[in-house]
Amino acid sequence: MHMKKSVLATMAAAMFLSGQLAAQSNQATIEKALSPLPEDLRADATVYTYDDDGNRVTLKVGSNHVECQPTDAEGFTRCGPVALRERRDLQAKLSAQGLEGDELQLAMQKAEDEGKIPARVFGSLSYRRFDTPDRIQYLMVVSLPFATAEGLGMPTGSQRNNSLAGKGTPWMMNSGTAGAHLMIPVNGTEYSN
Repeated sequence: MHMKKSVLATMAAAMFLSGQLAAQSNQATIEKALSPLPEDLRADATVYTYDDDGNRVTLKVGSNHVECQPTDAEGFTRCGPVALRERRDLQAKLSAQGLEGDELQLAMQKAEDEGKIPARVFGSLSYRRFDTPDRIQYLMVVSLPFATAEGLGMPTGSQRNNSLAGKGTPWMMNSGTAGAHLMIPVNGTEYSN
């Protein structure tokens, strides 16, 4: 009987420790997911992920206008406006169904054209983090659908190498398309207020 109680106590302690480690791991995941944001947006931001079927799973309920995803398999941690949640949810569903690359982008554009998801919002700001020094570690991305570099006076040449050297300047990608956006590298290792 004494040995049975000892085994039960050991199992209970292991389960408690396992729960504690899971809670610490979840908290670390949430904190890292929020790290691309400026400090004043972190406390009230939502953190979410997707299951294997592309269904949204909320890890932290927030109350402001931004939400973040934990680091993905490619090493990116991303945050963006809550207003574009439906776009991200559809993209997750389509990705779970096996769509990728141009096929995925065409499906997203078709859904937008048909009014199934909201259009990209001109001027909306997203935040991105990458952990290794071979990529721009902190980047802000401003959505500029159908804008042209010429019309807005923006450069189009990549600033990746300059950014990695701490000398990056903004540049526009996909000028004139629905996916036009301004890439703004953030020098340093974290945003400051």
